[in-house]
Amino acid sequence: PVAEGTLFFLSETAPTSAYSSPARSLGDTGITPLSPSHIVNDTDSNVSEQQSFLVVVAIDFGTTSSGYAYSFTKEPECIHVMRRWEGGDPGVSNQKTPTTILLTPERKFHSFGYAARDFYHDLDPNEAKQWLYLEKFKMKLHTTGDLTMDTDLTAANGKKVKALEIFAYALQYFKEQALKELSDQAGSEFENSDVRWVITVPAIWKQPAKQFMRQAAYQAGLASPENSEQLIIALEPEAASIYCRKLRLHQMIELSSKAAVNGYSGSDTVGAGFTQAKEHIRRNRQSRTFLVENVIGEIWSELEEGDKYVVVDSGGGTVDLTVHQIRLPEGHLKELYKATGGPYGSLGVDYEFENLLCKIFGEDFIEQFKIKRPAAWVDLMIAFESRKRAAAPDRTNPLNITLPFSFIDYYKKFRGHSVEHALRKSNVDFVKWSSQGMLRMSPDAMNALFKPTIDSIIEHLRDLFQKPEVSTVKFLFLVGGFAEAPLLQQAVQAAFGDKCRIIIPQDVGLTILKGAVLFGLDPAVIKVRRSPLTYGVGVLNRYVEGKHPPEKLLVKDGTRWCTDVFDKFISADQSVALGELVKRSYTPAKPSQLVIVINIYSSEHDDVSFITDPGVKKCGTLRLDLTGTSGTAVPARREIQTLMQFGDTEIKATAIDIATSKSVKVGIDFLNY
Repeated sequence: PVAEGTLFFLSETAPTSAYSSPARSLGDTGITPLSPSHIVNDTDSNVSEQQSFLVVVAIDFGTTSSGYAYSFTKEPECIHVMRRWEGGDPGVSNQKTPTTILLTPERKFHSFGYAARDFYHDLDPNEAKQWLYLEKFKMKLHTTGDLTMDTDLTAANGKKVKALEIFAYALQYFKEQALKELSDQAGSEFENSDVRWVITVPAIWKQPAKQFMRQAAYQAGLASPENSEQLIIALEPEAASIYCRKLRLHQMIELSSKAAVNGYSGSDTVGAGFTQAKEHIRRNRQSRTFLVENVIGEIWSELEEGDKYVVVDSGGGTVDLTVHQIRLPEGHLKELYKATGGPYGSLGVDYEFENLLCKIFGEDFIEQFKIKRPAAWVDLMIAFESRKRAAAPDRTNPLNITLPFSFIDYYKKFRGHSVEHALRKSNVDFVKWSSQGMLRMSPDAMNALFKPTIDSIIEHLRDLFQKPEVSTVKFLFLVGGFAEAPLLQQAVQAAFGDKCRIIIPQDVGLTILKGAVLFGLDPAVIKVRRSPLTYGVGVLNRYVEGKHPPEKLLVKDGTRWCTDVFDKFISADQSVALGELVKRSYTPAKPSQLVIVINIYSSEHDDVSFITDPGVKKCGTLRLDLTGTSGTAVPARREIQTLMQFGDTEIKATAIDIATSKSVKVGIDFLNY
């Protein structure tokens, strides 16, 4: 790709393409490959100067709830979970706070979590319409196909705000809370520069969403592009995996009938083991410090080199499935199969409840009610949340959900008849009206709300277990907030209990948070990942008659070039060691060129031949100025080295002019092209 500087490998059967070539119009900036590619394992890059941080703080920015935890690098075996938050709901005990944010009518940050919810709730309904209240907004990053820095979110009152701003506000809030708590604990002011930050994201997020999170963190002042090592973006199931390795038997519940755990034999119901575990958690609730013994837990002592296990991370928004393999002696993790999953989090249960309300009261009413009485709608969903947590496979008594007074009142005004009348008239079997002003749901009705989401998770796991890489899995770790749901536990147990051992860590909602802290203390524990995309650059190759499509022919100074060739650096789903460098050498297509432009492209497919193939996206540009060799003899074939280094969730590319040692660097960018 002379003009483009795009690289492509030549395939024997180059697809013909209807695109006009970008190369033709671009002028002489192209490059052509000099050497076969080779991979260099750069061991020096793994020795990082991480001793400079006094503390690691991990933020679990969840769809439904969020929290942080930290550990001082001097005593890495103690993980402290953030202090108790004001507020808190009946029937929902945990150490996280709802992911809700409130902005003033002037769009300034007001509050986060329970405080945001309670303040919003207490506003006069007419005033509330002016305030911007956002919840469950993290899903937007998963569902937006063309995410950019300008993507909008919609607040409860229908007004739009920039997603980047909201994410930055939320992260800034956590930063301030954490620094304050650290300073109080240490008795002296803690500086941001003392902290290494870790933010967790779903593994199935696409690259733009992962990059978006990093940009929001820079805006919130957690780190800066110049000091990017201060922030690690960790993948949620990886964090969970790191924590699960440390589990001792008394810290988990095994859902299979193969072994006794906690002195319970498998014939005891899942429920019994869980009740006992809940007791154990309740007793320890006062202490927010968790000791992680510096050992491999008992479960892991049974794992041998090459053993595989699946981590199922089921949260509020997404379910993430990751397959890891153990590498001894250090017990490093290797990702065996690229992360899969989808939007099957516990939010799905909330949507089903909303559909049920629409069925009973009419979609037109529910839509209006949400807009006209947004705070009461939030109330209703909070009431549902606590009943949702009471659902269990063996439950026999009904679940009562209090309808806010303004719901009953507004319905009467809207329809001219009572809520009770609507329930009698609707043909929804299992939901009745109780004389105390509540919706009374039979356990079957509640279980039906869970069914679509749980079915999706089980189906996804079934597909995964079909894959040859996954056939011999020993353990399945069920983690994340939704893993607390007995209905999900039972479904996973019923479907896979005979294939592998199913393990649930006790404080399952905090698993990711704790694992993320451990990851921040020792980022080298994850050794091999699968590249989610194919990367390459656009190049010109010598034109071969009969091999290259005629429309790619470009004649320059008597030389016949094939343009738009995609020269591959790494293929989708190929294993990449962290910190690995892939090196390639190119030479200017024309010796007299004064500048070369190397364009970097990515694709989700691995059989890419040309940068014009469908699904190929540009994600970086390296411009190298070739002037200024002032008299030194420039070799006839000038070598331009291009390197790509694969980091945590970031990729950096560098081009070096060997003759002059000039170099340019660029981070791969999925948001701005």
